[in-house]
Amino acid sequence: MARTAAASALLTRRGGVRWWPCCCNRRRKLASCYRDVVVHPKDGPRSFSRMSFRKYQKVLAIPRVLPATLFMFVAGLPLTIMSLTLSLHVLNEMHRGYLDAGVVGTATALGFAVGSPLLGRMIDRHGLRPVVAVCGTLSTVAWMLLPLVSYPIYVCLAFIAGMFTVPTGSLARQFVASLVPEDQRRPAYSLNMMLMELGFVIGPATGIFLITSYSATATIFGIGLWRALSYVVLYKLNWPTRSLDEVAQDPARVRPKLRTWMSGRLLSVMFVSAGALFVLYGTELALIAVLRENGDIAFTGYVIAAMSIASIVGGFVHGIVHRSWSQAQLALAMSLLLLPVALFDQVWWWLLLALLPTNLLCTPTLAAGSEAVAKLAPASVRGEVMGLHDSAYRIGQTLSAPLVGFAIDSLSPAMGFVAAACGGLVLIAIAALCNLLISERRQTV
Repeated sequence: MARTAAASALLTRRGGVRWWPCCCNRRRKLASCYRDVVVHPKDGPRSFSRMSFRKYQKVLAIPRVLPATLFMFVAGLPLTIMSLTLSLHVLNEMHRGYLDAGVVGTATALGFAVGSPLLGRMIDRHGLRPVVAVCGTLSTVAWMLLPLVSYPIYVCLAFIAGMFTVPTGSLARQFVASLVPEDQRRPAYSLNMMLMELGFVIGPATGIFLITSYSATATIFGIGLWRALSYVVLYKLNWPTRSLDEVAQDPARVRPKLRTWMSGRLLSVMFVSAGALFVLYGTELALIAVLRENGDIAFTGYVIAAMSIASIVGGFVHGIVHRSWSQAQLALAMSLLLLPVALFDQVWWWLLLALLPTNLLCTPTLAAGSEAVAKLAPASVRGEVMGLHDSAYRIGQTLSAPLVGFAIDSLSPAMGFVAAACGGLVLIAIAALCNLLISERRQTV
């Protein structure tokens, strides 16, 4: 506060006129630090609020960014309940066990992990429309057949449905990279991740309501229809996946060799992203186990809502600050802040408060990862790299459930938080090691 007041006095020393000192580098740096945050004394706190939103307003004012952002959010909502709906269909309407439901969930996740980079590579090579037309048709047919087949075919169709689902998340990040200049991508990706967080709040709640009110079969048909309509609209709009400058530089879509773009830094971003999802999904699993152990399962919604709000607030702040931490620093802090949560498992609202610091860094970590991938990936392979990034998320999520679950069963529910944090730290350490080894190897070659 004292530094803000001093800066305000400095800026208004000449009759209230905004004057930026430029006598030396130190003063220029001081001015640049306060340029986006200092409020004129006559403007009041409302001006600060307007300045906070200004970066987002500038991004959304870019042509096609606002409709693309909103459409991809709406189109991606069914993806948040895909595995849940398929698993509940196996349990409730096929009358099979949890193991069979888990196999279906794993098949869907593997389909996503395999399909995302392949579809991204096809988009790089052939453009958006052919991929949406072919893969959208195959995915829709698979979804419409799922409720009508026996269990073995159901598992295969779940894999196909996941594999040929056009990856909404990675495609949205690809649109941001092509439409938004590099110096404005932080608020753009922060907004993208805030909407994704909101989707994971709205989607499962809506899915549970539909399944309990109607049936899992009806919900599966609804997901297939929703996605089919999304593919039709996406085909018609055909937003660019490369900017005009990038198209001019490489009109033939020549794919560079793998070793020229799969750098140690990019591989490090993938491992850190997997670690972040390991932490997030492990945290949710441990939370449910602790609340169930204490008989507080009725408060699960309150805790998850508070976690989501904290994540969105953190993402908003990440998007407006002049400088932020790197993805690795954010993921490291998020993992370390999760370790002491195991000490606050006795009372549900203690647990809620203890989880807020680590969740404040959730959206910033994911946004920083997307920003790093967009910066490191060449435009000619951006779809493939974004797909690999999506697969890294899926791998972290898939690894988290059995390992954290094992810690919960073997030790205690509270130790699930420790297991989630340690898993994230291990993947972050692997990321740092990969970056170091590959960088040293390329220097010696």
